[in-house]
Order: sequence, then structure tokens, then C-alpha cells
Amino acid sequence: MARKFFIGGNWKMNGSVKDVADLIKLLNNFEVPSDVEVVIAPPALYVDRVNQGIKKDIKVAAQNAYIKASGAYTGEISPQMLKDLGIDWVVLGHSERREYFHESDELVGEKVAFALAADVSVIACIGEKLDEREANITNEVVARQMKAIANKVKDWTNVVVAYEPVWAIGTGKVASPEQAQDVHAFLRDWLRENVSEEAADNTRILYGGSVNGSNCKTLAGKPDIDGFLVGGASLKPEFGTIILSRQ
Repeated sequence: MARKFFIGGNWKMNGSVKDVADLIKLLNNFEVPSDVEVVIAPPALYVDRVNQGIKKDIKVAAQNAYIKASGAYTGEISPQMLKDLGIDWVVLGHSERREYFHESDELVGEKVAFALAADVSVIACIGEKLDEREANITNEVVARQMKAIANKVKDWTNVVVAYEPVWAIGTGKVASPEQAQDVHAFLRDWLRENVSEEAADNTRILYGGSVNGSNCKTLAGKPDIDGFLVGGASLKPEFGTIILSRQ
């Protein structure tokens, strides 16, 4: 079975009421082919507003969630709350959360498992830093991050993996299509050896890191790249081009 092409848009901490209204209008005019899944992740404050206004071809995700359903966890939101709002996706383990908020591999694994148990699908982010890439330990780093998830998650049906080399996020630097394909192929082999043949064949592995309208088609042509997690370009008209990058 062919893996359905997947385009994620991570708005990060950007937007205002006006910006969100403008983006909803822009997105609602985009063509979304039937063989492409599109999921956008606004800041938590705007998740419900976007979900109410966006057309049904586009789904909405939160950018983070905690490992408890409710309680005295000031500032956090839970997968159960997302589900209550009709939000079926969450982005977890993004490098910015690992870096700035000190989320460990183990915590990310727990978050993924907890969200899945609440019937919220997960975009699980992994990726190496520049010094790790230069030390030629990219595969070891992403394998360690994958293992922390696999330790907690046996069924990968509702997991999408996003490989984002940290040195390429928001920097304008992009992994070459060959570099990206090499890591994606390694990840697929890793799933085959450590999870199952089924997980390797069916799990979508996205590339993220300065994806834009001009480089998306070349990247989309690689056999193990199943889509993108897009940052800055998801706030611009070129996101419509990226959605069509496999057409």
C-alpha cells in the first residue's frame, strides 16, 4: 500500500487574530489533492479558532501536549483536551522543545505514548545538531531518539516521523536531497529491524528544515521522503506549492 503523502505546517509562535483569519482564508483557497494529507499546527491559543474556520481537507494539530490528562500542571495542555476540541493531531519532540525546554528523549517517548493512548495522532520529531552531523554521528543520534519512542510505543499506525536536521531549521540551509534520503532510508531500515516490517513499510517519514516552494519537488522525488514538516513557508502562499510537490 502506498504511503499517503503528508504535508505538515508548523506555525511555531507566530500569528495574531488578524494573521490567523488571513491564513485561514489563504489555506481555504488551496487545492488539496485527495492523495495528500495536510495538517497545520497553530499556536495553542489559536488551535480552536483555526479548527473552526479551516476546510475539512486540512486537519489541525497542537504543537505540544503533556503526559497527564488534567491536574496542577500550570501552562500545559493535554491530549484529552485536544480531543475534546476535535483536534486529532499533535507535534511532539520538536528540536526547539528539546533545546529550549530541555525535553529529553525519554520524555518525548512518554508524550508520544500518552497522546496515542488518548487517540491523538502524533508527528514525532527527531534530528541531529550541526556538531553531530560534522562528527558523522547522525545515524546514532536519530536511532537513539527513535529508540526512546519505540520503548514506549508498539503500534506505529498513528505516528508520523519528522526528520529535521536541527542545523537546517530556519537557517536557509537545507540537507541535500541525497543527505535527506540517506537518513530517511536509515530510519526505515531501523524501523524494520527494531519495530516491524509493517511499521517500516507504512510509517511516513517527513523531511523538515527550510523546505520551500523551490526545493520541495526535488526532495519529494526521493523514495523514502513521504512529505514535509514546513516551518516559515507554511505561513506564506508558497505553502500551496509545497502541498502540490508530489503532483
